[in-house]
Amino acid sequence: MSSTKADRKAADDAASWLFNVVTSVGIILVNKALMATYGFSFATTLTGLHFATTTLLTVALRWLGYIQPSHLPLPDLLKFVLFANCSIVGMNVSLMWNSVGFYQIAKLSMIPVSCFLEVVLDNVRYSRDTKLSILVVLLGVAVCTVTDVSVNTKGFIAAVIAVWSTSLQQYYVHFLQRRYSLGSFNLLGHTAPAQAASLLLVGPFMDYWLTNNRVDSYAYSITPILFIVLSCSIAVGTNLSQFICIGRFTAVSFQVLGHMKTILVLILGFILFGKEGLNLHVVIGMIIAVAGMIWYGNASSKPGGKERRSLSMNGNKPQKHDGLPESTEVVDDKV
Repeated sequence: MSSTKADRKAADDAASWLFNVVTSVGIILVNKALMATYGFSFATTLTGLHFATTTLLTVALRWLGYIQPSHLPLPDLLKFVLFANCSIVGMNVSLMWNSVGFYQIAKLSMIPVSCFLEVVLDNVRYSRDTKLSILVVLLGVAVCTVTDVSVNTKGFIAAVIAVWSTSLQQYYVHFLQRRYSLGSFNLLGHTAPAQAASLLLVGPFMDYWLTNNRVDSYAYSITPILFIVLSCSIAVGTNLSQFICIGRFTAVSFQVLGHMKTILVLILGFILFGKEGLNLHVVIGMIIAVAGMIWYGNASSKPGGKERRSLSMNGNKPQKHDGLPESTEVVDDKV
């Protein structure tokens, strides 16, 4: 690989990751304000509105000719929507039934689950340094976020469903892009309408069950409506950037580096909503987590750090997944 091409890949990877971080952190802060300040606690319905907005964008881009026709078999589409919707509902229910500490532990467990899926389904092998760097990331984020830990049977079941469905959904994004040569916009154009329809159908009932409030009885006014519109607008970028990043990095790298967003949300939360200051153990946890992420990027990019042991699905040469510097060859649609 020429130096120019390697530099171009590194720049594209960095831009993709920055896009995901900015939109993900932005939507978390907007949704926090919408729910905490204005009492709009209908998370599942709001997610349905996010995908409806994304659908409108993909339809417009297809009409303008920026998205080329592509094919995704219905069985694969239905499996993806099942995993994705179970992830959304499972996360909401897990947060409701579990303590914040156990909820954070469940989120952390997505990394080893994603690793397990790659090892079993893709025959990926991790080096010792890569495994240790992942453990350091987990330790750092745990120190930052895990406080009181209590669990009950139904909460544990909800957490298991949330973790496995989220990991499968993220793995499936990468799988579908590779198998059907789909760019990020193409895949989003197939999945967003199905997710929007299913979540808007189920969402109001799920939210009523979770909050005991009806979405149609909410006291809508100009300000919360503007926040809902802003949330939906940012969500388009969040949905797209997730597909781009998983396509380039694989689900495990997306999960590992995704905890950088957790740290940024903590910092911005203290700055914007500052009910309590940064204490020593949170700062130490942040330092450990960032060090682990840097180590992971370096370890997984080395020869043998993270690689396939079998031929790729299309029978080509073995593919190498090297975390940050080496990205998966998926061509994203340009806008």
